[in-house]
Order: sequence, then C-alpha cells, then structure tokens
Amino acid sequence: NMDYLKWIGHYLADKKPDCIINIGDHFDLPSLSSYDKGTKKAEGKHLTDDIEAGIIGMNLLLQPIADLQQEEFERFGEVKYKPKMIFTIGNHEGRLERHINANPELTDLVSYADFKLEVNGWEVYDFLEPAVVNGVMYIHYLPNPMSGKPYGGTAHNILAKAGCSVTMGHSQKLDIATRHLPTGQQQWLIVCGAGYTHKEGYKGYTGNHHFRGVVVKHNVRNGNYNPMVVDMEYLERKYDQDR
Repeated sequence: NMDYLKWIGHYLADKKPDCIINIGDHFDLPSLSSYDKGTKKAEGKHLTDDIEAGIIGMNLLLQPIADLQQEEFERFGEVKYKPKMIFTIGNHEGRLERHINANPELTDLVSYADFKLEVNGWEVYDFLEPAVVNGVMYIHYLPNPMSGKPYGGTAHNILAKAGCSVTMGHSQKLDIATRHLPTGQQQWLIVCGAGYTHKEGYKGYTGNHHFRGVVVKHNVRNGNYNPMVVDMEYLERKYDQDR
C-alpha cells in the first residue's frame, strides 16, 4: 500500500519546505536481496517490477507538489515553489550496483538512471556520499571510517563520533541527540529510518513497533535547528481521503 507516499506529498505541498531530503531506501529492490536468494521469498520477484514500483511511489509522493506548481503557474504566470530536493542513495538502492559488480555483463544495461531520480528533480548523492545543507550532513548512515560499517549505539554515541550535525536513516527507529559546544554552537544527530506503514516480516512480531514518519526542521542555521517529528498516524488522519 503506497497511500503513505500520498500523505507525505500532500504535507510537503502544504508546508512548502525550502529543502526536501529523501534519506534513501525508497527503492527496496527485494528481487536483489542476498538474504532471500535461494529461498521461497525470492520466488516470482523481478527487478523490473521493483524499479517500476519505486517509480510509481515516487510519482505519488511528488504529484501534490506538481499540482501546487501548476496552480501557481496558472494563477501567477510562474512557479513560485521550487524546493531543493536531495536523494541520498541507500543500501537497498545500492543492491543494484552490487548486483552489476557481481554480474559485469549487465554494465550499461541497467543503472541508477533507471530510477529516474534526476528526471524527477532530485539531486542524487551516491551511497554514503554526504550531502551538506546549512551545516547539516545528510547520509544514509554514518560509516565507521575504519570498517565502513555503520556506527552502532545511541544517537548520543554517534554524535560524539561525528563531530557535526548529522541526519541519517537506515535503522527503523527514531533517535535524537543534541549537544552544545563551548563555542555556543548546537549540534544534532537524528536517526529517522522508517517512513512507511507496512510491517516487515523479518522484524518479527515485536520488532515492528517503532516510529514511522518524517522530521521537519525549522530555522536551520549552521547545523542548528528546531526539530519537529511528524508521525504517519497524524498524516493519515489529515490526508487520507478514504477514511
């Protein structure tokens, strides 16, 4: 069910943030999952279907913004709302590159370009390539430079190692930490890795009780901001037209 993407899209069109950031794993690509390979779960899954599903979902997310821009053009003769849009590739989108690397004969036949992210207006950052906006680093997860694996522990623990404000996804949870430096600067680290409504089977009966939603940042300056979390229940109540 992709209704949640419509809700987020309507919220974006209502709030008109200066910058919209998708932290990655929009394209799940379960057909390329190494965990499911050779199991019953992999039966009947196809890469073309996975990519098509991601594109359909992206269109649902961006349609309310496109409608707003069309209304502005008809009313004012120009489009006034032109947000900066950033997409950081996640490890699930990265499954495609890993699959191509393992099967080099697929080179030039399939790539990230098939996601049509740039066509839809996204500024794309490669997997684990940081995108820095107003002093905040956005990255799918913060890797340990010694191993390349994601830092573990709490947001406070990761913030101490990061040395700057960071927002990341990857983990299906909401975790927020902040600290003040002697210079007066305030830093934040936010982990917000679930923006969907379904349950994941691999997380079991107790692992699916986690926060799902988006983070809004007001007054972003030099890595500091006022964070506001918005959960899916609120978005559903406000924007689900079928309720």
